[in-house]
Amino acid sequence: MRLCTTTGRFLHVVDNRGDRPMAGAYDQQVARATVFPPALDEGDALTKVISIANQKGGVGKTTCSINLGGALAERGYRVLCVDMDPQANMTVGLGISLSDVRHSMADVLSEDRVTLDEIVRETETPGLWIVPATLELASTEVELFTAIGREMVLRDALDGWVERQFDVVIIDCPPTLGLLTINALVASSRVIIPVQTQYYAIKGLTALIKVINTIKLKLNHDLEVLGLLPTFYDGRTVLAREMLENLRGLGDHRVFNTMIKNTVKLGEAPLTGRPITEYATNSAAARAFRDLAQEVMELG
Repeated sequence: MRLCTTTGRFLHVVDNRGDRPMAGAYDQQVARATVFPPALDEGDALTKVISIANQKGGVGKTTCSINLGGALAERGYRVLCVDMDPQANMTVGLGISLSDVRHSMADVLSEDRVTLDEIVRETETPGLWIVPATLELASTEVELFTAIGREMVLRDALDGWVERQFDVVIIDCPPTLGLLTINALVASSRVIIPVQTQYYAIKGLTALIKVINTIKLKLNHDLEVLGLLPTFYDGRTVLAREMLENLRGLGDHRVFNTMIKNTVKLGEAPLTGRPITEYATNSAAARAFRDLAQEVMELG
């Protein structure tokens, strides 16, 4: 820790040099100061840990994770995004170059047990931090199969430190029901399920709900489904309207009033490394995620 004489805030200095010789542009990357938010006072509301999960790929999990985080940060919440997907799209989508990541979520979950505060990075979006992932996370999941307490590793890593620093934690899950997703759900108090308004996407909900109910019963009694989030909705098509009605007709879980539509701006935002609320602040997509953030905080 070092005290910044300009801001008066403590800086956590991350030095990733190791034994690697420095040269050229790498010189500018190896020592980077991450400014953590001020610690929460005792008695403040508990940190909300929200997983964005669905074992089906392409339903908008990462898009929802990044932009919900951005919308909450815009409202003044201190938001930590945790990338649990080996594809690392959340990491890249928040402006982190994978070539600069020396330690990642894989090191937190592996036997090395690197602490989160050693790898967390501040993004260019005020109020938004990221725990990066790399492809190494895939091999770490295999190692977890033989670990004692393998379902609890992420919860143990978050416990204590994160409650003192952040208001909300958003976990981007991989498109599987493996140990990475199970770790995320065990560590969470709430889960949001993005559901593409298409037949196969809705049909696949049963397996995920079964896993969530099992985890709630045996590993995490606090886990609740916050809601089903319709994504890639196109109200011009009969199919999308019918699938939305089918989703609402399931009856078991709340369906968010907010619907995420596929727009050009939403597709462009990851290229800038910023949430849609910063990239295209007045767009329909930005308004949708602000509405979603409002619903999430009202529902608790």
